[in-house]
Amino acid sequence: MAQAAEDSWIGHFRGLERLDREVQETLVARSRYVSVPAGTVVFGPGKSPENLLLLLEGTVRVQQTSESGREIVLYRVHAGESCVLTTACLLAYENYAAEGVAETDVKAVMIPRTVFDELVARSESFRTFVFSAYARRITDLFHVIDEIAFQRMDVRLAQKLVELSRGADSVKATHAVLATELGTAREVISRQLQEFQRRGWVEQSRGTIRLTDRAALEGLGQDD
Repeated sequence: MAQAAEDSWIGHFRGLERLDREVQETLVARSRYVSVPAGTVVFGPGKSPENLLLLLEGTVRVQQTSESGREIVLYRVHAGESCVLTTACLLAYENYAAEGVAETDVKAVMIPRTVFDELVARSESFRTFVFSAYARRITDLFHVIDEIAFQRMDVRLAQKLVELSRGADSVKATHAVLATELGTAREVISRQLQEFQRRGWVEQSRGTIRLTDRAALEGLGQDD
C-alpha cells in the first residue's frame, strides 16, 4: 500500500494509531485490501488462518455447528474490529473450529501470518493491540455462554427481537434464523413467538415479525 493509504485505514482501529511509526509503516507496506460480497464464507472449520482480517466496512457473522447440525451465532465482527477466533488460531497455530460468513458486503485489510508473527514477536505496542482486542472479545464470548446457560429463553428472544429491529416496527427473520441466533431449536422459538403473539406483543407473517408492543418486549428483555 502507498503511504497515502495509511491514513485511510490505520485510524479505523482502536490502538493502531498508538503503534510505533515503524510498525505502522510495516503494516501498511505488507498488508492488502480485500473485498467480498455478502454471503461469502470467509473461513470455515478445519481451515488454517493465513491472515488477520481487520474489518473496514461490513459485518462478519461467526457461528458454530454442533454434531447434531444445530447452529449458534457466537458473535459478529463489525467495522473497526478483528476476529478473536482468527487471533486465537494464529497465536496457537490451530485450525478454525467455527465458520465466518459475510453478512454484508465486506471490505477489510489482510495482515499476513508472517507479518503478524513478526510484529507480535518484536513489537510491544502491536502485542498490546492484539491482546487488548482479544480480551474484549473473550469477555463478549463469556456473555454469550452466560446467556445460553442461565438466562430464560423468553427474555433472550425479547432482547433479540428488539436488537434485530434496530428501532423499526418489524424484524425480517425466520424462526430458523432466530433459533441460530439464540442457539436453540426452531420449535422452541416457534412456541415462544406464539406466546408473544397471544399476549399481543407481536404479529407474525411469512419471514416477518411485527413488534406490536415494543415496550412489553423491552420490559421483558430487562428482566434478570
